[in-house]
Amino acid sequence: MRTKKDIKDIAKLLRTAGDIGRLNILCVIFDKKDICVSDIAKQLGLSVAITSHHLKVMAKIGLLISNRSGKKICYELPKTPFVRDLKGFICKYK
Repeated sequence: MRTKKDIKDIAKLLRTAGDIGRLNILCVIFDKKDICVSDIAKQLGLSVAITSHHLKVMAKIGLLISNRSGKKICYELPKTPFVRDLKGFICKYK
């Protein structure tokens, strides 16, 4: 049985991922495994600043993992059941 805390955590993850910009970013990351901010911004036609903001918000709650590669910050998906299920759902309707 899920506790109230579990449900609140899931709701927070869904609210964060549910933003249209963040869904687009997640679709890019689902296709690439590990990708840097500038590459995501270029692929989506967004500014690096906006892309970076969205990525930081998602990393802060555990939807993404950030890694520094020299001067670049790259992101990858954690291997969690929630992220796996989210990928299946988003990619099904993409």
